[in-house]
Amino acid sequence: MASGGGYGDSNQKIDYVFKVVLIGDSAVGKSQILARFARNEFSLDSKATIGVEFQTRTLVIEHKSVKAQIWDTAGQERYRAVTSAYYRGAVGAMLVYDITKRQSFDHIPRWLEELRSHADKNIVIILIGNKSDLENQRAILTEDAKEFAQKEGLFFLETSALESTNVESAFLTVLTEIFNIVNKKSLAASENQANGNPASLSGKKIVIPGPAQEIPAKSKVCCTS
Repeated sequence: MASGGGYGDSNQKIDYVFKVVLIGDSAVGKSQILARFARNEFSLDSKATIGVEFQTRTLVIEHKSVKAQIWDTAGQERYRAVTSAYYRGAVGAMLVYDITKRQSFDHIPRWLEELRSHADKNIVIILIGNKSDLENQRAILTEDAKEFAQKEGLFFLETSALESTNVESAFLTVLTEIFNIVNKKSLAASENQANGNPASLSGKKIVIPGPAQEIPAKSKVCCTS
C-alpha cells in the first residue's frame, strides 16, 4: 500500500531514496509529468529542458518513507553527452512518448536500448503514452504500445499531465515495484546471514515482473495526496 506524501515533507525521516529517470524525445511532456507528480502543477507555456534537472517527492510505501528523486533531461541529441551520469544509480525509468506523434513512439526502441546499455539490468521500466487528453489527434494505438510493452517486459500506462490522469499511478507503480525488489534483496540477505552465509547478493538475479497489461487509473496501488 502506498500513499502520496505532501509536496514538501522536508522534515520527514527518509528510509529509502529511489532515483528514477524520465527519458524520451523532446516535447513529449516529460517535464510536465514531473511537475504534475512533484508539485501538482501544469504550465501551458513550458519551455524545453536544458541539460538535466531533478525534483523530489516523499511518499509512504508499506509504512516506510520513500523519497523519489526524479531526473528529467532534454530529449535533444546535443545533450546525449550527459548519458552515463544521468543513468548512474537509477533504479526506475519512465520511457515517455506522445500519443499524437508517431516519431516519438518510433524512437522508443532506441531510448530503451540506450537505457539498458547504461543502467542496472534490474531497473524497473514503465512505458508511458502521454497526452491522452488529445484522443482526437491520436497517432499511436493503445494496443500497439501495449504489444511493444508486452514484448519488452515493461509496465505500460497512458497519461495526461494536463488532466492529471494516471500520472500518480504511473509513478507509484514504478516506486512500489522498486520497493518490493529492495525488500526481497533485504530478505534474501537476512536469510543468508541467518544460515551463516555472506550477505552479498552478487550472482543472484532478482527477476522483475513486468506485466504489460495497462494499469487502470484506480489500480491496487492506493494513493492520497
